[in-house]
Amino acid sequence: LRLRRMAYPLFTCGFIAAVAAFVYRWLNTGHVPMQNLFELFVTMGLSVYVISIFTEKLLDIKQRAIDMLIGVVVLFPAGFVFSEFPRPLPPALQSVFFVPHVTAYVLGYIFMFKASAAAVQTLTSKALDKVLREDETYRLVRTGFPLLVLGLIIGSVWAHYVWADYFGWDPKELWALATVVVYLGYFHWRYMFRQSHLRVNCLWVLAGFAGVLLTLLWANLSSLFVGLHSYAT
Repeated sequence: LRLRRMAYPLFTCGFIAAVAAFVYRWLNTGHVPMQNLFELFVTMGLSVYVISIFTEKLLDIKQRAIDMLIGVVVLFPAGFVFSEFPRPLPPALQSVFFVPHVTAYVLGYIFMFKASAAAVQTLTSKALDKVLREDETYRLVRTGFPLLVLGLIIGSVWAHYVWADYFGWDPKELWALATVVVYLGYFHWRYMFRQSHLRVNCLWVLAGFAGVLLTLLWANLSSLFVGLHSYAT
């Protein structure tokens, strides 16, 4: 009980530290820090707290311990893996579409991270808890999915202005589209079978999150997927 009382203030302090890092980075670079993976993961780290409050107050989903773990997992690469060396903002990113496009994806990714954690809980829970956990998973995916679609739409409009084409068949664009298709498949499956196949429902969600990881990391870091978004590493 004492550890639980200490956990939430610690979570809040972590959020304040992440906000301070975000603001400092913004002032230091002169642009909203969402350019590369270091800045993106710092932004996702501070978003975890905001989304945790949102899901607790509006979706009645209490995952505070899981949210703290997600925050640690997200901030760890920013602190120990990715380079923090600041770089000037490329001309292609100097656009009014930059912040809303990245923000939509950042929020959508965190919702899907939470949904995948809830899916794992469903798979490992006792029989009496599985239905409740699966319903939480569905509500999280349902909330995060429009953000992924919004990010894809904003990116397409942005691409039209920058590259004169709505879709450039860039590896990152393809993975983003494939991820949306996987989640659409999940919604179709769950509409047909509801909670008759809880395990399969969860596997759909985990497959969607695998697409998120491929879009966010592999398409940026792998030498096999060099494309128009290579500046995001």
